[in-house]
Amino acid sequence: MSLTFHWFLPTSGDSRHVVGGGHGTPVNAAGGDRPPTVGYLAQIAKAAEQVGFEAALTPTGAWCEDAWLTTAMVAQRTERLKFLVAFRPGLISPTLAAQMAGSYQRQTEGRLLLNVVTGGESREQRAYGDTLDKDARYARTDEFLAIVRGLWRGETVSLTGRHLRVEEARLMRLPDPVPEIYFGGSSAAAGPVAARRSDVYLTWGEPPAQVAEKIAWVRGLAEAEGRTVRFGVRLHVITRDTSEQAWAEAQRLLAGFGPEEVARAQQGLRLSESEGQKRMLALHGGTRDNLEIHPGLWAGIGLVRGGAGTALVGSHDEVADLIEEYRAVGIEEFVLSGYPHLEEAYWFGEGVLPRLAARGLWTHPQHAQTPTSVRPAPVAAA
Repeated sequence: MSLTFHWFLPTSGDSRHVVGGGHGTPVNAAGGDRPPTVGYLAQIAKAAEQVGFEAALTPTGAWCEDAWLTTAMVAQRTERLKFLVAFRPGLISPTLAAQMAGSYQRQTEGRLLLNVVTGGESREQRAYGDTLDKDARYARTDEFLAIVRGLWRGETVSLTGRHLRVEEARLMRLPDPVPEIYFGGSSAAAGPVAARRSDVYLTWGEPPAQVAEKIAWVRGLAEAEGRTVRFGVRLHVITRDTSEQAWAEAQRLLAGFGPEEVARAQQGLRLSESEGQKRMLALHGGTRDNLEIHPGLWAGIGLVRGGAGTALVGSHDEVADLIEEYRAVGIEEFVLSGYPHLEEAYWFGEGVLPRLAARGLWTHPQHAQTPTSVRPAPVAAA
């Protein structure tokens, strides 16, 4: 089976240096010298589309532009690229979210994927009016996705849950195709929700052996539900013609932030409630020592950036080899990024993807798509 590769839209700004963002990041920490205008994001999206990425992840949070609105605008300047829209289910109605997804699919001819972000930071959730604790947020996400999936099946949904209640909810038009749901979370509360509701379970870029453990965990939970789930990994990438050039670029990024900046970022990140963020922090321990935590896997970005903090680093062949390591433990999809995102899309797309194609592990997505039809919802029997 061909591997799938997605890129990233930096809706908090882009730069030749690491830009803050993610779990535990103060709102004012994001930025960069390339503002996230529709024009610039469209350049990145078109580059990703050209070299063969399937979709582009757009993050969610107080530190970045809204994912739904931004990608809806960027979609009008692209032709094939899908958009992996991150959103927080506790902030909007499940019926409205299901309706929005249908509208998005029709207006983009089926180019929506959904990344469900339960919300790892209570402080930020409270800023949006959400006062539930972390475990309760996962329970609410489970109810939310049960409602959404029922609506997408054309059902009339009534549900009185612990956190959500809808009565006689129904869609007049169904999304076609139904968007796939991507879901991440490393806590005990996250796994069962992923197993019941997701199509793709995403993990941040821990070493392959640790990723294998998470895959076995979620796969077992999914099998108990009578389901199968695909697996993906979220990573940065620094790939060049030679290993020396790639590691020199990694060192250049590392030189871009001093000890005070690292200490300030780590202080904030240590307050994160996210189990995944805690696992990211454990990879480097907050120091610049021993940042290559697995051959070709570098944890330097996580010193100042929340969320995904590791990068594939090496020559194009070495990066392709490490991708094969992840494939061997069960990873089928890769969500990648790099600084700056425009140039790094070409480095990876023109350097690594052809090598994977030569190994029979990747094929360029089809450029032609069959327009989606407007499918009416089934009429309930009298």
